[in-house]
Formats: sequence, C-alpha cells, structure tokens
Amino acid sequence: MLSMNILISNDDGIEAQGIQELAKALHERVGADIFVCAPLGQRSAASHSITMRGEVTVEPIEFEHAEMALVASGTPADCVVVGLRAFESKGIQMDMVFSGINHGSNVGTDTIYSGTVGAAMEGSLQKIPSVAVSVDSHHATHFEYACDLAVETVMKTGGKWDSDFVLNINTPDLPKEEIKGVKYTVVGEREYDNDIRLVRTEGVKSIYKYGGAPVVYTDKPDTIDVIAIQENYASITPLHVDLTAHRALPLLEQWRIGK
Repeated sequence: MLSMNILISNDDGIEAQGIQELAKALHERVGADIFVCAPLGQRSAASHSITMRGEVTVEPIEFEHAEMALVASGTPADCVVVGLRAFESKGIQMDMVFSGINHGSNVGTDTIYSGTVGAAMEGSLQKIPSVAVSVDSHHATHFEYACDLAVETVMKTGGKWDSDFVLNINTPDLPKEEIKGVKYTVVGEREYDNDIRLVRTEGVKSIYKYGGAPVVYTDKPDTIDVIAIQENYASITPLHVDLTAHRALPLLEQWRIGK
C-alpha cells in the first residue's frame, strides 16, 4: 500500500460510473487518499479547453472513497487546475492526477478532442505525473481491467516519472478474462463512417450532427492504439505535450519564410 494523494477528474461528469470505479480501486487497492474535482455534467470532447472568460464555480459534494470532492462548472482541464489550487489552499499536495475512467475509448486522433486526455495533459502541465483511463464503449459495463491497469500503474511506478508525458490507457469493454493482454502503442488514425451528417433543414438553416461508426482496419499493426483496441488488447500510449513537428524544422530553413 502506498501513502499518496491522487486527484481524480473526468469528462463524463461526477456522477458517472467510471470515476466512481476508479476512485474505489485506487483507494482500496493502492491505499491512496483520493481527492475528486469533476464537472457537474457531460463535457466530452472538451479537449484541453479552459474557461478564459467567465468564472469556474466549485462546491463540495459527498463522494464515496474520497477524502474530499468538488463539483465544478468548468471543463475537465479547469477541474484539474482548480482542484489542485483548491486542495493546495488546504495544505494538500497531489502526487498524481488520474482522468477517467471514461465511457468510450480515447485512441488515435480522438485524443485531440478528448476531455479525458485534456484533463490528464493539464496535470502534466502542472508538473504532476498524470494518467488518462478509458473503456471502449459509451455504454461501458466492464471497468475491472481498466482499474487493474490503473492500480498497477501506481504500484509499479510509484507515481514517479518525468511529468512531461501522460500515460493514456484504453481497454476493451470486455470481461478481463476475454482481453488478450496489453500492447504498448503509438497514436494512430481514428476514422468514422459518415462522421458528420446533415440531419434536417429548417428553412435556410442546415443542421448537422456528429456520429458514425469507427472504421474497422485490416492492414495495420497492433502496435497502433486503434488497432490494439480493435483486436481486443488493452493499449497504453505515452502522450507528449510537445506538439512540435521536429522533422519539419529543416523545411523551414529550406523555405526561409521571413528570411
């Protein structure tokens, strides 16, 4: 058992089953003191957005397995930074940040849009080792393996690594005995059939809606996060906050824009 403080947030809202399962696992199986700051309601696809205009309101709430919990009006990233500051004001410093467990995977290019990943990235920017955890169904019912990997991450790392990267854990929504194992992966493409469609018109207005089913790939290796999940493996991908396309720097020297 480890003596540490863990902040948990998510993007599905404080009443979602996933965040409750994660808090229980990290408290009971790691022995960590759990602190929660999560959105009042659904904030999926909020990415790493923060509330630059307006205010973020937080208030205490009862939350099983947590020492203290706050519900916030802001985005997932808001919840992390505001939660850290609120608990710091009470003399409580966090050792790790967890985001999840999300209902729905966050793999491939979906990581760009993910509020779950955005919250973990905010933890990284605040110099705290951070983890995003997701299960591959918006109607997830199997959180056991995701909890196992979250617990194992804490126990094997001690929450000690260079905080400039985030661990992004995704598991199939299957009983853990049906999951083939874990793949350490890179970010791949995530495409959808009919990803945005016209649903109706109202006079001169056209109304569109996102949706569609994920494309099933047949010619890509399972070292890619999307394929690992598709093939019923769990996926762990390190995500870096450095967005620089380093291989393009020589092109800038070649193009000499502004020189």
